[in-house]
Amino acid sequence: MQVDLVSLNNQIVGSVELVDEVFAVDVRTDILHRMVRYQLAKRQAGTHKTKGVKEISGTTKKPFRQKGRGTARQGSLRSPQFRGGAVVFGPVVRSHAHGLQKKVRRLALRCALSAKALAGKLVVIAELHSISSKTRELAKQLTVFGWRSALIICGAEVDNGFLRAARNIKHVTILPSHGANVYDILQHDILVLTRETVRRFEEKLR
Repeated sequence: MQVDLVSLNNQIVGSVELVDEVFAVDVRTDILHRMVRYQLAKRQAGTHKTKGVKEISGTTKKPFRQKGRGTARQGSLRSPQFRGGAVVFGPVVRSHAHGLQKKVRRLALRCALSAKALAGKLVVIAELHSISSKTRELAKQLTVFGWRSALIICGAEVDNGFLRAARNIKHVTILPSHGANVYDILQHDILVLTRETVRRFEEKLR
């Protein structure tokens, strides 16, 4: 697959050949779904917590005598049936993360890249170096593309000036190549890659 290579001013400066094994695979929505669930489960805090009987502060005295009242016997006011008592089978602090095979994660990334490429929403840019670190000037440059929302994946390191200029632009996210993930790719309308990022993806995912 061949796509145009553009500059930061939306001028075509060449072309790039994309490897079909990475950017033109069959898009499997079931794999994408599994990967998104995997990512969201890993980032879930899991800090919800309710108190058990041992953790409720209160007396250990028997509420009333065992017999003679005509009511059910009770052993503690900290029991779940009383107001202010414990919660039965309530949530505890835990990790929601679950495992997913490495080959499935790699396939999911290939599917996400291919989905953007096949939809015509993959842009390969020559280099990302802002003229200045001013957000206003970079936003004016990016208006020529007409992007509604964009994920820009740079090379191994993000240019500091470009990062400072772009981090306050609404609906534009900047990531290094090692931070590329399926969830962010699917969340944004346009995927922008540099030539270096394309080469790294092809080396990693072929």
